[in-house]
Amino acid sequence: MNICLSEKTPLIPHKKHWQFCVGSGHALLALRTDYTRQLKFIHDTLGIERVRFHGIFNDDMRTFNDLSMQMPIPGAEAFTEYNFNACGVAYDNVLEAGMKPFVELSFMPVKLASKDESRPKNGMFFYKPIIVPPEDLNAWKEYLQAFLKFLIHRYGIEEIRTWYFEVWNEPDLPVAFWNGSQEEYFALYEASVRAIKEIDPQIRVGGPSTSGSKWVKAFVDFCRSRNLPVDFVSTHQYAGDPLGGVEDQGLAGEEKSVIPEAEMAAEAKKQAAGEAPKQDMASGFRAQMMALAKKLGDIEDKTFLNGFRLFMPDKSELQDVPNNVFITNAPKVKNQAYGLPVFYTEWNENATFSAYTNDTRKVAAYDVKTALDVADSVDGSSIWCFSDIFEELHPFPQEFHGGFGMLTQNGIPKPVYHAMKMLADAGDQRFDLGPDATKGEIGYAAFRGEGKTQILLFRQKMKNLNLPKEKVTVSFETGHRPSALVLRRVDEDHGNPLKVWEEMGSPVSLNRAEIEDIKAKTAVLPEAWSYSWEDGKVGFEAELGVNDVYMFTLFD
Repeated sequence: MNICLSEKTPLIPHKKHWQFCVGSGHALLALRTDYTRQLKFIHDTLGIERVRFHGIFNDDMRTFNDLSMQMPIPGAEAFTEYNFNACGVAYDNVLEAGMKPFVELSFMPVKLASKDESRPKNGMFFYKPIIVPPEDLNAWKEYLQAFLKFLIHRYGIEEIRTWYFEVWNEPDLPVAFWNGSQEEYFALYEASVRAIKEIDPQIRVGGPSTSGSKWVKAFVDFCRSRNLPVDFVSTHQYAGDPLGGVEDQGLAGEEKSVIPEAEMAAEAKKQAAGEAPKQDMASGFRAQMMALAKKLGDIEDKTFLNGFRLFMPDKSELQDVPNNVFITNAPKVKNQAYGLPVFYTEWNENATFSAYTNDTRKVAAYDVKTALDVADSVDGSSIWCFSDIFEELHPFPQEFHGGFGMLTQNGIPKPVYHAMKMLADAGDQRFDLGPDATKGEIGYAAFRGEGKTQILLFRQKMKNLNLPKEKVTVSFETGHRPSALVLRRVDEDHGNPLKVWEEMGSPVSLNRAEIEDIKAKTAVLPEAWSYSWEDGKVGFEAELGVNDVYMFTLFD
């Protein structure tokens, strides 16, 4: 492949929308010192400004208590307290890391939860969030206003006005995050935004925080019909999102999930709409579990992780998952937002926790390509997530277990971290090369910063295929000979800590010396690269394997 570039190409702003925010697990983890250290590292090295996590109101944060929780005697439940001290410690840690919170208002304290026994209270995740609507919206409003008053007293109103408050997480997904209807979520949003704006109209509130770019039009229309304040629209998008898409417009490459939990969620949604009898969901799930149970006996190495991966297969390697779903849906959502800021508060290549490929450079190539391709359609975004300090389904002991993080649980940078570091270091001006530059299997972009020009190459595929390397020849027309050309790269032998860990025998636990050794061996360092200079053009070559990411820097 031949790529011809010129310094005369017009420049446009390089929109680093992904520096707006980054995702993480749930609030209790933000009380840990290792979490705070890694968060500061992400802020300091990638320039990310905010962090978003689930469950600030989860019952493990103990925000709403009564005496019966300690002394189960008649009448004790009438003696109650609000206690937001753990929330304060979590936000103190975020601020001390140099970041600001993007506050996700979730989940429901047991004291406020619906008493309707026909719908399960707890979501399916490790920390057992309560995912039902409140029994009394007025009680929820009172609680929320107490939370806001606590924050304002602790940090001051001017600071709180710089935060964002997002009502709930993925209310379109029953079983996982919201055992309620769309109408009940809209009612929750109305109660929440009115409660917050009564405290201070300048505090920024938005939603609907849905999966797969869904509900945006319905949400904005609801807010307009009720004359409700809404300061931003938020939604999520993964390449392999299994359920639905931008409403009334379809989803590129929509297909049925192979993940049992996601299928349960889809069936529960049909059941709630009266489209599927209860026994069909239960019997279908039991049949799937029996079939999978038979396969367990064929696994020789019976670790928890290997068994878990049988139940949660990596669909991105099993099916032809398209790489353009986010790119296709984001402009539609932007149009549906009626001019409101659009934040994709979760996105990544893979929505499957524990997928082996989450630790590979496949995520690096996808995230780089997608970050560039959606830049004109989003006002801010948040990669899910910054660290494998994460307990959504299970806290695995293995350093490399297919977590969503850019860093492992001990802070080892993965390929995706190194790739996003390249984008972070890229100049603030981007050469306007048009959409075709990033469309093919081998994509490219170019940037201009003070005293340097950077040329980014990547070979992005949705499966980790063992294919021959592709030769790429680059010609860059410039008015002067550069003083040096250096390369930073993510490939099989650079920025690939998974390979080093496997060569060590995949030890379940690592000591400090081993962690630092892996970091040193997989650091992505600049290396001098040969080039030609003839007739005002710089020329150089590279060979890219599948999902490699190369950043060349030409110094003036």
